[in-house]
Parts: sequence; C-alpha cells; structure tokens
Amino acid sequence: MSADNFYSELPSFSDFSSVSALADYRPVPDDWYVLAADIVRSQDAVAAGRYKEVNMVGAAVIAAVLNRLGSDRIPFVFGGDGAMLVVPAGDVVAGREVLAGVVDLARQVMELELRAAVIPLAHIREQGGDIRVRKYRLSSGNHLAMIMGDGLAIADRILKDPEAVKPFALTDREAALPPLDGLSCRWEPLPARNGHIASLIIKPTGRKPLTDIMAAMAEEIGFNPLTDDARATLADKDHLNFRFPPRRLGLEVRLVHARHLLKGWARVTVENLVFVLGYFTGWRIGPFQAGRYLKELSLNTDHRKLGDSLQLVLDLSGEQLGAVKKVLGSAFEAGELVYGLHVSDTALMTCFVEDIGKGRHIHFVDGADGGLSVAAAEFKLRQAALSGAKTA
Repeated sequence: MSADNFYSELPSFSDFSSVSALADYRPVPDDWYVLAADIVRSQDAVAAGRYKEVNMVGAAVIAAVLNRLGSDRIPFVFGGDGAMLVVPAGDVVAGREVLAGVVDLARQVMELELRAAVIPLAHIREQGGDIRVRKYRLSSGNHLAMIMGDGLAIADRILKDPEAVKPFALTDREAALPPLDGLSCRWEPLPARNGHIASLIIKPTGRKPLTDIMAAMAEEIGFNPLTDDARATLADKDHLNFRFPPRRLGLEVRLVHARHLLKGWARVTVENLVFVLGYFTGWRIGPFQAGRYLKELSLNTDHRKLGDSLQLVLDLSGEQLGAVKKVLGSAFEAGELVYGLHVSDTALMTCFVEDIGKGRHIHFVDGADGGLSVAAAEFKLRQAALSGAKTA
C-alpha cells in the first residue's frame, strides 16, 4: 500500500455494526495532513435561522477538496458547521488552495467566517493523538471514512485555539474560486415522521464498549441504530420531498456558480426540470433514472458515522427520545460515556453528486436548527465536566 494511495487501497466493510472493531483500523501515514475548517460563531448563525447556509459551507469544504483531489483518495468527516479531511503530503498544496477558496467564498458570498488550518498529522501525534481509519461502503463506489484515535478532536482544539493554530492557520486572501461542481441543496427539509429528529454524539470513556452501550439503547427504543434497520434510515423514498423550484436554489447558485450567476441559474433550472420530469414519470432521461437514484440516495447518507465519536441523526418518537436521554444520562453519570444531544422536528440534507449516471453521490444529513453543531457544544461541556470530576 503506497502512502499517497493509502485510503483508496484500503479494504472496505459494509456491516456498520462492526464499526467499533478497533483492530481493523489502520494508521494514516505520518506525512499526511488534516485540513480542518469550521464556521466562527456558528451558533449566532443558527440563532438567526441560517443553519442551512452553515451546512452548505461545511459541505462545500468537502466538495471542493474532493473535486480537486479525487473522492476515492481522501477520508473526510462532515460536522454540520465544518469539516475535516485527511490528505497525502503530495496533495497538501492543492488542498490548501481550494480550502482557501472556500474560506474566501464563504466570506464574500455567505458573509460567514470560515476558519481553516492545515495541520500535520505528525504534530497531532506529538500531542498524543492518532488518526486511524476504516472505509465504510455505502453502495458501489461510495464510501465514508470511519476515524478513531482522538486526532480529529485534537485538530479541532488546535483550530479553535488562537495561539496553537498560528503555525497552521490558513490566512490566504482573495483565493481562486474553488471547484464546487455537484454541490447542491434541492431537497426540502426531511420532516420527523415520529416527532423528533435527534442529533447525537456519543463517545465511550473506555469503561464500557460502544456495542454494549448501543445494545442498552436498542432495548429501550426497539432498534439498534448500528444495524441496517429501516427505522435507522432517514432519506427513504417516502420521506423525501421535492418542490419546484427548490426553496434554497438561490443559495446553491450563489455559492456554486458565484462567477457566472446567469449561467448558473440556467443550468440548475434545466437540471431541476429534468429531475421533475424523470421523478414524476419514471422515465430515464440521459444518465438520470429516478428509481435507481432514490434507492442509492437512501443508502448514501452520512446519518451515522464515526469521527472520533459516534455521530447519529435519528427519527424518534417522544417515548424513544425519553428512553435515549435516560440511557445516555445514566451512562454519563456512571462515567461510561460523554454525549451531546440536539432535538429538532426536521433534518436537513445537502448533496454532493459527482456522477449521477455511475451512482457516485453522497448526501450529508444533519438536524435542523443547529443539529450536530449544537450537540457538539453540549458534548464539550459534558466532557469538561467529566474531566473536572476526574481531576477533583
């Protein structure tokens, strides 16, 4: 396995219930880098009702880097208000360039401040962290990186520490526009069928394995989110809602087609007309087959992933939500885990479609009104409280 092709040559797995099998995670080569980005004061944007814009910028970081470097070579994790990617040494200059472009675009078009850094993995390991990866297969040609080792958490702390980030901060101004082809946000918010969309972040402390924690949760809510149970799926055909024209189409045009707005409007209008025709008639139009696409879409979402901690977006009833809070609260009090939770009534989905004919597309799912971003803030408060209790 060559260093540059570490991720593309990594074997994949398809049983998500085995996600916590530590022995199957491979260490990323020491000369790789973490591209870290998140939106400053994202909670202010959430309070102003702009979480869809926040999500879109976070997904733009991933889309830009993958378009430039290749989606099969780069591990990434979407965090709601930002993203983390791990890139080979030979690609770090190009990755830095496109990341700078997203920073500039977010500032000029969205009026959002995206802080970004390029952090050597070797430095993260010097701080006591690691980045170990598995490749989870969603469907043919589509994968998500599962990451352990606390390396992403350390990268996040560095990114948000004004002193620690100085050697690595990305400060380029007026960078070239990044390649955002395929980035879109055309689906309506996904309503909670059972009443509540729960954005969850869970990290065991080591006292109890993740599988046991999730088994305890499954006993209370009736299904295990780590298994391929239909109740853990959000973006199925019956749950999706498309309107013409999409409500947030202007957001997509301004971000993806910033240089040529008129051409951008023309292009997305034609694409949406084609989609509507194929969606409601079932006809195949060029490479687009609605039935096939919708089936793939239900598989190709990141509603469950591991990025140092387990991140889930679930549709729960009031009774199930209460049970989740009880299980996690008791486990936290016992020192078995740290968790963060945010509840809303809808989920948001942002899409990155590389090649619809070849089925190459990924869909980033998050709870509305703050989702994983708010859950992460709550997670950090509990983590600090647990650390303080241990110190005392």
